[in-house]
Amino acid sequence: MYSSSASLFGLLCGLIVLLILPFPSHASDPDPLQDVCIADLNAPISINGFPCKPDSEVTSDDFFTDFSKNPTTFDVFKRAVTLGDVSGFPAVNTQGVSLFRIDLDVGGINPPHTHPRGTEAGIVTRGKVLVGLVTTNNTFFSKVLTPGMVFLIPRALIHFQLNVGKGPATFIPIFNTQNPGVSDSLTTLFDTTPPIPNEVLTKSFRVSDDVINAIRKARASN
Repeated sequence: MYSSSASLFGLLCGLIVLLILPFPSHASDPDPLQDVCIADLNAPISINGFPCKPDSEVTSDDFFTDFSKNPTTFDVFKRAVTLGDVSGFPAVNTQGVSLFRIDLDVGGINPPHTHPRGTEAGIVTRGKVLVGLVTTNNTFFSKVLTPGMVFLIPRALIHFQLNVGKGPATFIPIFNTQNPGVSDSLTTLFDTTPPIPNEVLTKSFRVSDDVINAIRKARASN
C-alpha cells in the first residue's frame, strides 16, 4: 500500500505534467529554443524573460531547489512564501512552468489576488485550506481542502486561500508560466505610487474620505 506522502508526491507530479504538456494553443510562455537556459538574474540587459547563464557555468545544483523547510517567520497575513518562479528557481527560465510553497499559520490568509500571466493548479499538503475564486460574472466558488486535494484557478481570476484548520497549513501552487505575476487587490487600490485619488475610491466604494484614509493608515502601519 502506498503511503500518504507517496500519494501526495504522485499527485504533485501529475499536476506538473498536466501544466507543461505541449499544448501550444494554451501555452502561457513561448516555446524554448534550447534545452536549458538557466536565468542569469544579474545580467545587465533586460528582455522578456532573462538571458541564459553561459553553458560552462551551469551546474547540477541549478536544476534543483528545496521546499522541505518549514518557515520560521510569517508576514502580516500569517503567510510565508517559498519562491519557485524564475526569481527563486532560475532553472525554470524559458520552460513555461513555476511553483511555490505557501505556508499559512493558524488563521493565516493568502489575500484576494490574481495572476495575470498564468493558470494555477495546486495541492494541499498539510492542514485545512478554504480555497475560493470569483468568475467574471461575479459567481463565487469555494471548498475546504485537506491534504491530497487539488484546486484549479483559471488565469487572471481573483482568488484566495484561508487556513481554517487548528494547525499550520501548506499548499503547493504550480503555474504554466515561469513568472505568473501577482496583483493583490488591496495593494493595487491603496498602495500605488502615486496614490489613486481618494475621489476615485470614495465614488467607487460609495464611502467617505474618512473610510479611505483609515484603510490607507492601517495598511501603512503594517
